[in-house]
Amino acid sequence: MNVKKLALLIVIAALVASYFVFDLGQYLSLDYLKAQRGAFQSLAAEQPVLVLGGFFLLYVAVTALSLPGAAIMTLAAGALFGFWVALVLVSFASSVGATLAFLASRFLFKDAVQSRFGERLKKINAGVAKDGAFYLFTLRLIPAFPFFVINLVMGLTPLKTWTFYWVSQAGMLAGTAVYVNAGTQLGELDSLSGLLSVDLIGAFVLLGLFPWLAKAVMAFLQARKVYRGYRKPKHFDRNLVVIGAGSAGLVSAYIAATVKASVTLIEKGEMGGDCLNTGCVPSKALIKSARLAHLEQKPQRYGFTSITPRFDFADVMARIHKVIGKIEPHDSVERYTELGVDCVQGSARITSPWEVTVDTAEGERTLTTRNIIIASGARPFVPPIPGIDQIDILTSENLWTLTEQPRRLIVLGGGPIGCELAQSFARLGSEVTQVEMLPRLMPREDEDAAALVTASLRDSGVTVLTNHKAARFAVEDGEKVLYVQADDGEKRLPFDAVLVAVGRRANIDGLGLEAMNIATEKNGTVAVDGFLRTRFPNIFACGDVAGPYQFTHVAAHQAWYASVNALFGRFKKFQVDYRVIPWATFTDPEVARVGLSEDEAREQGIEVEVTRYGIDDLDRAIADSTDHGFVKVLTPPGKDTILGVTIVGESASDLISEYVLAMKHGLGLNKILGTIHIYPTMAEANKFAAGEWKKAHKPEGLLRWVERFHAWQR
Repeated sequence: MNVKKLALLIVIAALVASYFVFDLGQYLSLDYLKAQRGAFQSLAAEQPVLVLGGFFLLYVAVTALSLPGAAIMTLAAGALFGFWVALVLVSFASSVGATLAFLASRFLFKDAVQSRFGERLKKINAGVAKDGAFYLFTLRLIPAFPFFVINLVMGLTPLKTWTFYWVSQAGMLAGTAVYVNAGTQLGELDSLSGLLSVDLIGAFVLLGLFPWLAKAVMAFLQARKVYRGYRKPKHFDRNLVVIGAGSAGLVSAYIAATVKASVTLIEKGEMGGDCLNTGCVPSKALIKSARLAHLEQKPQRYGFTSITPRFDFADVMARIHKVIGKIEPHDSVERYTELGVDCVQGSARITSPWEVTVDTAEGERTLTTRNIIIASGARPFVPPIPGIDQIDILTSENLWTLTEQPRRLIVLGGGPIGCELAQSFARLGSEVTQVEMLPRLMPREDEDAAALVTASLRDSGVTVLTNHKAARFAVEDGEKVLYVQADDGEKRLPFDAVLVAVGRRANIDGLGLEAMNIATEKNGTVAVDGFLRTRFPNIFACGDVAGPYQFTHVAAHQAWYASVNALFGRFKKFQVDYRVIPWATFTDPEVARVGLSEDEAREQGIEVEVTRYGIDDLDRAIADSTDHGFVKVLTPPGKDTILGVTIVGESASDLISEYVLAMKHGLGLNKILGTIHIYPTMAEANKFAAGEWKKAHKPEGLLRWVERFHAWQR
C-alpha cells in the first residue's frame, strides 16, 4: 500500500475510532433529538445559513465515514427545516457523502481486489459495465439493503463515479422523502421501528421491483418494435428450425427432440458439418498415420535398427474416408430421424422472424416456426493475395480429395490447422515450407509452448519461415511460385501445391440476414447477446457462425444455451458461460490450454504465480520415449486456485481435462495433489505439477520446529 492510501486509511480509522471512543453516537439518537428539538429550532431560526451549512457538512461526514446515525439526521432535517428544504438538503448531502465513501473504497481497495480476483469478477464487471446503473437504482429503492455497504462494494466495480452519484440521488429520493416527512411529525414517533412498518417495507419492496417490471415492459415494447412490419402466424409448423447440421446444429436439434419439441434440421451439405467431414475427424486420422510414418526417422528411440513403413498416399487418404464413414452414422439423417428430428436437405433462407424458406431438390418450401437457430458454421478464409486466383489452392475443406501426395507443399498460416497439417505432410514425405507473417507460430499460446512445437516441426522436416509475408503468386515457365517478403528481402518459393490455413469465416451468405437487418460483427460472425439472441428475441445463433470461439466442443456448449433459451426462454433464460473453455492443438507434441496463459496474465496486469513441471521427469513418458514438454499452472500468489493451465506433451489434450474439471468446480491444486493417480501414467504429470506448487509453499518455520522435535526424539 502506498503512502497516500496509508495516510487516508489512518485518517478514516481515526475519525471512526473517535466516534466510538467519545460516544458521539449518543447525539445521534431519537431520544436526544426529541429532547433538544426546541433548542435546535431556535438556533436554526437565529443562524439559518450556519445551521444549514453545518448540518450539510456533518451529514456528508457521517455518510462518507459509513457511521450509524444518518436516519436520525434525516429525521432531524425534517423537524428543523420543513419537508422541502430538508428533502433537498439531505438528498444532496447523502449523495455527496455516499460518493465520497464510494471514491475512498475505490482508491483504497479496488486495484487490490481486481488484481487478486479479477478473473472471477469478469462476469460481475461486465454486468456492472452494462447494467450497473439499473442494479444500483434497484438497490437504492429498497431500504433493507444497507446503503453504506452498497457505497463500499460499488467502489470496487468499474461503475463510473458520475453514474454512481446521479443514480444514488435518484434512487434514494423516495426513502429520503419518507424519513424527512416522518421528521416533520417527530413528536408522534416513539422509535425508528415506527417508520418501517410491514406495509411501508412492502411498499419499498414493490418500489424496488418497479425497475425490473419496467425492464420487462421495455423488452416487450422493443420486441414489438423489432417485429413491426412482420405478420406473425396464428399457428406454427415447428417449435424450432435449426439451420446447419454441424456440431452446434446437431446438438440443438437433439435437445429439442429430447424435450419433445417439433424440430426441423436443415443442411445443404453433409450431415456432421466441418468437424466430421473436413475438420477434426479427417485431420486426426491423418495425424495418426503421419506419426506411424515418422517412426522411420527415429527407430533407435525404441531400440530398433530400422523401421521402414511402406505406404501409398492414396491408401492413407482412403483410410481417412473409412474413418469418416465409420463415425458418420452418429450424425446421420437416419439416426436423427429416429430421434424425432425432421431432417431436410437444402439451402435455408430466413424470410421473416417466424419463417424459413428451403430450396430443396423437390422445390421450394416454407416452414413457420416459433424459434430459429442459425448454426451454419464457418469455412476457410482465402486472403486476397495477388495471383492466388491463378492457383488451385488447397484448404482444410478440399484437401481430403487428394489422391497424390504433393512433393513440394507450402502451408500458409502458423495457427493450429497450419501446424498440424504441415507436420503431418512432412512426416509422410512431402517437402513442406510453412509461411507465417508473425514473429512466431501459434501466437495464441505462450512462447515456450510455441517454441517446443516449432522445434518439433523442424525436426519433422518442415522449413518454418516466420516473419515472412506472402506477397504474390505466379506461374513461371509452368512452375508455381510464391514470393514472400522478409526482413532480408524477397524470396522465391517454388511449389507443387499450396495449403491456405490462415483462419475461418462465418457462413452467412444466402441466409437472408441483410434483408432481416440481422447485424454481424467486424469478423463476419452473427452478432448475438449473452443469451445468443440476435436482434430478434426468437432468432438465435451458435457455433462457429456466432463465435467467439470456433471449436467443436464450444459449438456444442453454446447449442445447449441456444436451444433451451429458444424453447423455454419465456420462463427462464440462461446466459452462456465462457469461464472455463479448453482447447488443444494436435501437433506432436500436443498443446492444450484452459484459462489464462502467462502472456495474457502479463498483458492484463494480473499478478500470478507460475508453477512448472517438466514431463522429461515423468516415468511413463520416459518409458514411452515421449519425455518432452511440461505442465504449467498459473495461480494467484500464495494460493492454490487455478487460473490457467498450459500442457505441452504426449496426450496433453487428455491431461488437460483434470484441470478443466478443477477450474469448473473450484478445486485447487491441493485437491489434485490429494487425488490418487495410477502409476505409471501420463496423468501423474498433473499430480506432480501440484506437488511442485506445494513444495514451493511448504511451511519452513513449522518444519524447523519439526526438525527440532525429531532431534529431541533421537
